[in-house]
Amino acid sequence: MKRNVAVFTGTRAEYGLLYWLMKDIQASEHLALQTIVSGMHLSPEFGETWKGIEADGFAIDAKVEMLLSSDSDVGVVKSMGLGTLGFADVLDRLRPDMLVVLGDRFEALAIVQAALIMKITVAHLHGGEITEGAYDDAIRHAITKMAYFHFVATQPYRQRVIQMGESPDRVFNVGAVGLDHLLRSPRMTREELSESLEFALDAPFLLVTYHPVTMLEEDPKESFHALLTALDQFSRHKIILTYPNADNGGRAIIPLLEEYAQGNPERVKAIPSLGFRRYLSAVALADAVVGNSSSGIIEVPAFHVPTINIGARQAGRLAAGSVINCAPDARSIEDAIRHALSVDFANVCKVAVNPYGAGNASQSIVDILERHDVVHNKSFHDLS
Repeated sequence: MKRNVAVFTGTRAEYGLLYWLMKDIQASEHLALQTIVSGMHLSPEFGETWKGIEADGFAIDAKVEMLLSSDSDVGVVKSMGLGTLGFADVLDRLRPDMLVVLGDRFEALAIVQAALIMKITVAHLHGGEITEGAYDDAIRHAITKMAYFHFVATQPYRQRVIQMGESPDRVFNVGAVGLDHLLRSPRMTREELSESLEFALDAPFLLVTYHPVTMLEEDPKESFHALLTALDQFSRHKIILTYPNADNGGRAIIPLLEEYAQGNPERVKAIPSLGFRRYLSAVALADAVVGNSSSGIIEVPAFHVPTINIGARQAGRLAAGSVINCAPDARSIEDAIRHALSVDFANVCKVAVNPYGAGNASQSIVDILERHDVVHNKSFHDLS
């Protein structure tokens, strides 16, 4: 009898990372995939990206509405409460043997706490990492303590999870699941991407994603204005701007983003969600990736493309030599972009080593899930 493995996804970015793992679970002779979809996926404001999940050949076993229109801190907390109520019903109906979650977002925390109480074994991906500028940091570590299996992206992160009291027997360094796309996903040509976006990519372009910083006194509107001011200095480059996520402060950025695109329709394309195939194709073709998304640290270096990482949101993550960190002000961002576009830095990117693995994480995770029993209790592992 197959073991039921429920995979949770609440955002477009997280789903893109989980895609090949879901495909490998789907193909397993010993595991049966259940898919739970929530958060930004169900929101028209963020592109109703659940439709792309179905288009990719996945049946959605449950949809849980949780995202309020408010992105204040109170609104996010209330969204978590709605999610927990919905997840309790869904987990009771599906009764998976195991729940797989990735990362550090509030949507994942809501479902993991429900699974913990309902004695459903949790497998957590990308634990042990540090992002000092976001409350995601504490959420990630909280999920670690509620999870039984841990699939981490580097050896230092494995050691950090063990340091938190998790048994080494349950902590596996498999690399970053998003890198599986490098070996397994076909990419679009510049012409195909241009046609898909309905936007002429007849000049070099920058790919830009900026999220609010949730743990520091950094005004998202002020920082985003600084980013746009810096981008204006590169008039020969076109810009692909993706929407921020649903963290508190994110919706304040969207009108600024849309206004900037509408004022520069020949040069700037704003889009709620690229989807993982268009996103990775755009990364491969871009002159640089600009913003503060974790993707700029984890996946982009594998393409030997420069990353300009703005501000403190990703502070603490291991990073390749192709990542340039800068302050969230216009001059610093402009200087960082100029450095990224230089011939000297292009040579740095060519030889930069990505610390997050080789692109074979998904099948490694499936092999481990097939071999190990589902267990609810665990003991604290003390360091000797």
